[in-house]
Amino acid sequence: MTHILVAGRIHEAGLDILRNASGITLDLVDEVSTESYAPLVDRADAILIRTQPLPESVIDRAQKLKFVSRHGVGYDVVDVEALTRRNIPLAIVGDVNSRSVAEHAMMLMLAVAKRVCVYDAATRAGKWGIRNDLYATDISGKTLLLIGFGRIGRLVASMARGFDMTILAYDPFLDEAAIKAAGAIPTRDLEGALRSADFVSLHMPPPRNGALLGESELASMKPGAILINTARGGVVDEKALAKALTDGRLAGAGLDVFTQEPPPADHPLLQMDRVILTPHSAVMTRECAARMAVSASRNILDYFAGRLDPSLVVNGEVLSAPARESVSVGG
Repeated sequence: MTHILVAGRIHEAGLDILRNASGITLDLVDEVSTESYAPLVDRADAILIRTQPLPESVIDRAQKLKFVSRHGVGYDVVDVEALTRRNIPLAIVGDVNSRSVAEHAMMLMLAVAKRVCVYDAATRAGKWGIRNDLYATDISGKTLLLIGFGRIGRLVASMARGFDMTILAYDPFLDEAAIKAAGAIPTRDLEGALRSADFVSLHMPPPRNGALLGESELASMKPGAILINTARGGVVDEKALAKALTDGRLAGAGLDVFTQEPPPADHPLLQMDRVILTPHSAVMTRECAARMAVSASRNILDYFAGRLDPSLVVNGEVLSAPARESVSVGG
C-alpha cells in the first residue's frame, strides 16, 4: 500500500481520484498549516500540499517520502534543495489556474480604480454625496505595466486590451519578439516603465535578494499610480508600499498575497481604505479549485505509475532516481 498525506483541504474532485485509486491509503488534514500536517509525515509515501511551508525539518522526518505534489504552481515555501538531496521530485500543477488569477488581477485593478469598497461602505452608511468627490478613475486609455509576462501576464494583457489600455511588459526571461507577438510593448528599463505606468500588475516570483519593488522602485512610480499584486508575497516591500500610500504618492493598491499569510492584525495596509485586500484567493474559484485538486492528485498517481509529465517537475534532475511503487486507478 502507498500512503498519501493530503495536507490541507482540497476540492472533492481531487479526493475522489485518490479514493478511487487502488493500492493507496490516505491521511486527510483540513487545516492549512505546517503544524497540522507535520505529525503525520513519517507515514507518508507522498504529500499533496497546499500553500503552507514544507521545510527541511519536516522533510527530514518523512523517511518514507518519495514524492511531493503542490496544489498550485508556486513553491517558494518548499525546501526544494532538501527534497533534491533525497531524490524526491516536487511537481506542480499544469496550466489550470492562469485564467482565474488573471481575472482576479483585472478585478482588483477595476475595483481599486473605481473605489468599489469605499463607495459600497458609503452607500450603506447613507453617504450618498460621496459620488461627487470624484475619487474614481477610468482604466480605459491608461498605461498598464505587467511585471512578468508568462501565462498569467499574457492573459491580463489580453483582457486589458479590451479596455483600450497601452500595455508594457517587463520580463527579463523573455525575448522582445515573444512579448511583441503577444500584443505588448517590451521594456528592459523597469525604472523608466514604472515612471510612465498608470497601473502596475505583478506576475513574477520574488527575487532571492529581497523585494523586486522596494522603496526606491516605488518612489519611481508615476504619481497617482495603482499597484496590483497577485503573484507572491515578498515581490513588493509592504512597509514601503504603505508609506507610499500614506504619503499620497500612489493612489491605491490591490493585494491578494502577502509576505506573511495571513498578515498580522497590526499590518498598516489593513487600515487603508485605498487598498483592497483578498486572502490569497485568486485561484480559489470553484472551477479552479477543482482543476488544481484533480491535477495535483493525478500527479501523485502518475508518478507512482511511471507516467508523470516531466515538465511539471520542479527538480527534474531527480527523475532518474529509484524505482516507484505501482498504483492503479480503478473503481
